[in-house]
Amino acid sequence: MASAAEQLAANINFGVFAKATELKKRLWFTLGALIVYRLGTYIPVPGIDPQIMADIFERQAGGILGVFNMFSGGALGRMTIFALNIMPYISASIIMQLLSAVSPTLEQLKKEGEQGRKKINQYTRYLTVLICALQAYGISVGLERLTGGAGSAVIEPGLFFRFTTVVTLVGGTIFLMWLGEQITQRGVGNGISLIIFSGIVAGLPQALVGTLELGRTGALSTFFIILLMVMAVAVVTFIVFIERAQRRIIIQYPKRQVGNKLFGGEATHLPLKINTSGVIPPIFASSILLLPITAAGFTAGAGPEWLTTLTAYVGRGHPLYLTIYMALIVFFAFFYTAVVFNPADTAENLKKHGGFVPGIRPGKNTAEYLDYVLTRLTVIGAIYLAAVSVLPEILISNYGVPFYFGGTSLLIVVTVIMDTMAQIQSHLLAHQYEGLIKKAKLRGRRG
Repeated sequence: MASAAEQLAANINFGVFAKATELKKRLWFTLGALIVYRLGTYIPVPGIDPQIMADIFERQAGGILGVFNMFSGGALGRMTIFALNIMPYISASIIMQLLSAVSPTLEQLKKEGEQGRKKINQYTRYLTVLICALQAYGISVGLERLTGGAGSAVIEPGLFFRFTTVVTLVGGTIFLMWLGEQITQRGVGNGISLIIFSGIVAGLPQALVGTLELGRTGALSTFFIILLMVMAVAVVTFIVFIERAQRRIIIQYPKRQVGNKLFGGEATHLPLKINTSGVIPPIFASSILLLPITAAGFTAGAGPEWLTTLTAYVGRGHPLYLTIYMALIVFFAFFYTAVVFNPADTAENLKKHGGFVPGIRPGKNTAEYLDYVLTRLTVIGAIYLAAVSVLPEILISNYGVPFYFGGTSLLIVVTVIMDTMAQIQSHLLAHQYEGLIKKAKLRGRRG
């Protein structure tokens, strides 16, 4: 009976999908936009020697450039027009969120609703252009100093090369920012997240081939590769379980009498995720730790002695590196959770609308209770982020596994897939309800 019911539900969903023309248009638009993005990751910046650049980047792949190249889908390693990807926009968004927590002006804008949100988005775009211009100029200067075995990475260094590089990279990031907004409005899912998702997934086949090649040459045993695949499935299952887990706090609203009728009195819930901070803590932690390694790589051993010593102690896979990495993840998990969720504001909003937590007084006591629950959840979330992020570091450093199936990359992939599937399901339900309403109207007219 259960299998028959599941089959019937699947047939209904398939039938709804087949008739949901609006959803199909959105899916095709999303696919087309992502194809445009992937094509752009192969258009090089003018004045770059691709072969020398590839040789230089191979030596820098263990540093922060390797992490950013993973997010850009290889665009940074090929030094294309999308080399900076959408990361400057993400950095600007995070900075604006941090400033909103300390600036009364920005905090007031957040409370103004749609108009305030548009104003903050406008400031975020301006900040994105500024960050992108600074990063692009730094990259252009750094490229002029890079030399490989066959010569300089830049064919004709100079002011014109710097100008064209800045204009090209800033234009590429602004285009991706616009493309992400178009995907969000006219496609399915969050456009910015889907762009990062497609960049990460684009490197998945190469990672799989690299793992199988190690097995063919005998560097990895067949048993270890099978164990690795099983672990990958287990990690994905664990991430899905934690990301969907919620602590639901019951919120009760009092009954109100309007005339001869009673309104309200219903109970709802306030969902608090275990991992409120998302993937921000691993990104920040890895970026900070990989800065010394990247700086030492650019100096090619000619830098100060303290930098060489520091790099030796915080190299990837080193116990000190793993310890600091986990500590930074825990710190940023608590810090960013405090930025995105304010128990005092939530308690105040509940009090204004007459809502209360059963057994807890409205106002200050409710804020303290929410903070207590959120702190305990964040402890679990921070441990979860640290465990998922450190696991691939151990595999890469000890076993040379190129298949980066854990950490930030997998967190992004899994969460984006879950969010996109949820949006597709909501579109299907909306289309199904529209069909039921139309049928009800037709029956009403016939009657």
